[in-house]
Amino acid sequence: MPAKGDAFDFRLHVVYLWTASNMGFEELRLRAERLLPWAGGIVRERAVDLAREHEPHRAHDLERALNNLLMHQRWPQDASLPQFGVHLRVSPDERVRERLRPYWEERIELECHHELQKIRAWQADDLTRRWAAVLQSLEDDPVTGHAARLAGEQFAEVFQRYVVERRDTVPDLVSLLREAVKGHGDLGLGPSEYTQAWDAALRTYERQHGLSGRTN
Repeated sequence: MPAKGDAFDFRLHVVYLWTASNMGFEELRLRAERLLPWAGGIVRERAVDLAREHEPHRAHDLERALNNLLMHQRWPQDASLPQFGVHLRVSPDERVRERLRPYWEERIELECHHELQKIRAWQADDLTRRWAAVLQSLEDDPVTGHAARLAGEQFAEVFQRYVVERRDTVPDLVSLLREAVKGHGDLGLGPSEYTQAWDAALRTYERQHGLSGRTN
């Protein structure tokens, strides 16, 4: 069955469903065999024009279009004779299949690589969140130094650096908050809600990190 452009062919695989009234199975089988060449001609006649509207690599689209066209039709019209309906499968030309193979090989490789990267990203994110929770929990515990050593010297060393770096940033942030509150006072803005909010943030942060006794 020629495809669009007549350079390649589609291969049709036709399944015939024969039915009859008041007829035994053996008689139906024999009559269907005699009518099969005629039935094949009916299918080809209906399919040829539609096949030429489809590009050689669109076998699946042609299959769907043909079945939509023929699925509710039966031949012959005389109900006293054996009648048949059809269901079709369409395959592309073998030469087209060979040309499509590199495309699908590359696409499969790309999709697998993409899925692998997604899994790696999810695992990295999950691991980061878990370690962050562990470090935060240890930092809040008064026996963190000893507990960290129980997990191994390497972990203890990393944890100690983490704690030191966190503590070193606290005074800088507190100074920044103090300057913000002081700056609004210098501008003569008075006890505005904005200034009060900065001051509340400063006091809360100082309490959390044991710095409430520091002087301005």
